[in-house]
Amino acid sequence: MAMDLAAFGRFARIFQKGEIIFSEFEPGDAFYLIQSGRVQIAKIMGDIEKTIDILQPTELFGEMAILEDSPRSATAIALDQVKVLEFNRANFEVLMMGNPQIALKLLKLFTKRIYDQKRRFMILTLEDPQAKVADVFLMLDETQPTTDRESDRREFRASIDDIGHWAGMSGDQARDVLNHFMTQRRVEIFQDKIVVKNINDFQRFVNSRRKK
Repeated sequence: MAMDLAAFGRFARIFQKGEIIFSEFEPGDAFYLIQSGRVQIAKIMGDIEKTIDILQPTELFGEMAILEDSPRSATAIALDQVKVLEFNRANFEVLMMGNPQIALKLLKLFTKRIYDQKRRFMILTLEDPQAKVADVFLMLDETQPTTDRESDRREFRASIDDIGHWAGMSGDQARDVLNHFMTQRRVEIFQDKIVVKNINDFQRFVNSRRKK
């Protein structure tokens, strides 16, 4: 997200490593744009706190507080010393009114972020680890623009650790699942890509595991 935000330095805040930026279920009136450091987004699912995402510089979080006027849907924790720009309702309106180009980019980003969050939640609500990994490939396929849709074969430029991250599991757990899929001849793993031999097979498999 290439934006000139130099004029908004007065909205900068620093969070130290391990500091909670906001907690799940608390009221929210601000969102954040990361300038440096990483932020962990975690959510309570059942009795377990699960990592939903690890956000990097230039990424946004907490925007649902502005868009939906709803409580925080997850907890944000600084993984490093983190510098952010904090936008509340008042200065967000200033940003939108004074910078139409930035406003348009933010609105497009908000739309994508809402889709991404809801799609990640769909993966994490699956109980079967194999279904979670299969659903990650379905998610990637939905956002892959150059795919040949006439073939069931798909190639993904993703690592095993990437798959584990999106599935909410460790790299070792993801590797075990992918090795199982390899023995079933459902996937092939290469140094720079993972091939799913029949994406529709994964779609049927995930649908059979998803609670109605």
